[in-house]
Amino acid sequence: MTTDSFQLACTTCANSFQEAGGNAAGWAIMFMVIVVVSMLGAIGFFMVRIARREAVALDPQYRDD
Repeated sequence: MTTDSFQLACTTCANSFQEAGGNAAGWAIMFMVIVVVSMLGAIGFFMVRIARREAVALDPQYRDD
């Protein structure tokens, strides 16, 4: 990989990779993965919570089972 191929990255990341300091980019990616996974988990938790509360409050005559 040549230094010309780093033109796709922002200047901070490109300089970081050229100086062998790619650790910051790795931590940034890990942080974003943690944020995305936690948001998806929260959305899933609230979907399950809403579905359970709806099932408890539903009138028995309208149930499918």
